[in-house]
Amino acid sequence: MTLFDRISELAKKQHISLKDLATTIGLSESAIYQWRTSSPKAETLKKVADYFEVSTDYLLGRTERKDPLPVSPLEEDFGNSENAKTSEYFAIQRKSRELTQKDQQRLLKIMEATFDDIDNGDFEEDEDDDL
Repeated sequence: MTLFDRISELAKKQHISLKDLATTIGLSESAIYQWRTSSPKAETLKKVADYFEVSTDYLLGRTERKDPLPVSPLEEDFGNSENAKTSEYFAIQRKSRELTQKDQQRLLKIMEATFDDIDNGDFEEDEDDDL
């Protein structure tokens, strides 16, 4: 199913015309029909996903899961910090999305306990920096 097909299907289910969708998100109707052969900008795709409350991955056919993955409070905090720009952060984020929700919760508890230890001065750094 193409991007255009998914958007058309979602619009039908919500009883909204593509013209009304386009107007609501600030596009021309022809712009949506162009998605039969081309892709919209990421910013525009996000507007459509937000409107239908689905993930951009769903619209693009990368997943059948419609709802966006939840963001943990830790991820939200970390994502807003300077550390979010490091490759280590992106590696952790990518790997954590592959975990089940239960395993994500376990990992979050471990990380929170580690951060508490650091804050309390109870964390002993390893001499080996390769961890």
